[in-house]
Amino acid sequence: MTTLTYESRTETRRSNLRTLLAKVGPLIGLVFVVALFSSLRPQRFPTFGNVEVMLLQTTVVATGALGMTLIIIAGGIDLSIGSAIALVTVAIARFLSGFEIFGWVVPPASPGLAALGGVVVGVLCGMLNGLLITRLKLAPFIVTLGTWGALRGAAKGLANEMMVVAPSTWLNSLLKTLSPGDRWMLLPPGVWIMLAMALCVGAMLRYTRFGRHIFAIGSNEQTARLCGVPVERSKLLIYMLAGAFAGLAGVLQFSYLTVGDCTTATGMELDIIAAVVIGGASLNGGQGSIFGSLVGALIMTAVGNGCTKMDYRNWVQEIVTGGIIIFAVALDRLRQRRT
Repeated sequence: MTTLTYESRTETRRSNLRTLLAKVGPLIGLVFVVALFSSLRPQRFPTFGNVEVMLLQTTVVATGALGMTLIIIAGGIDLSIGSAIALVTVAIARFLSGFEIFGWVVPPASPGLAALGGVVVGVLCGMLNGLLITRLKLAPFIVTLGTWGALRGAAKGLANEMMVVAPSTWLNSLLKTLSPGDRWMLLPPGVWIMLAMALCVGAMLRYTRFGRHIFAIGSNEQTARLCGVPVERSKLLIYMLAGAFAGLAGVLQFSYLTVGDCTTATGMELDIIAAVVIGGASLNGGQGSIFGSLVGALIMTAVGNGCTKMDYRNWVQEIVTGGIIIFAVALDRLRQRRT
């Protein structure tokens, strides 16, 4: 009896240690990356201006990662988010400048309505993915691979395969470096928006029934169904929420670019997925956190920025990014084996 109790306690301690490492591991990784590049480029990397630039570069990926975290926890995937972001930037530019469709002339919209329209476009993209997955019972990988191409094509068609120039509005200032008179804000408005959304999503996952349903679906969909969880309806809502965050990421990307660009965010879906997995989420579902995803997004940005400060060429940065993605997937597989 004593031996069994001792072994049980030892296994409990090991389990608690693994849980703790899963939570603080991404943060340790971020500290290591920042310390490494700070020591290699002390005059260029650890400066206030560079930190502000990294936060601006992280915001779009981190906002998209909020919705991707929900999808991956639920056992799904979304490869179309980069294309959705590009489509949203084009839609916002069209809303701001006005356009004609099927003979109807749509007048220019206010910046607020244009941003709202962009988020609605994102929600519709997520709804399309959710309906195809839940109604046709198709695999999320196949569905979103198809919509990845379809949405990118829609963005190019809406933009006539060129940049869509829009009038300058307050939307352009969401992801701009702060002027000396605005230093009291500490961070640009877009970063505050991302942080506020992260708090809301984190609280939803932790304290609401819907949040528990997301984890239940990702852990074991059949068991969740037997326990009364409305799986199909929940999945549809998850993809719509993810689409809303893709729309918000598109608004922030438009602010960063100040134009509608049908070619933007190419490959960003990989950065977003890698950020979520590096942050501790499992591609098998049932595991993940908003805090971890934000840290993962910061790691991706810090590595890219550090490579730039080291004067590495673009192809070297792409190899490093690919290596990080492979490492993140391998780490997830290792966690699953230990579990």
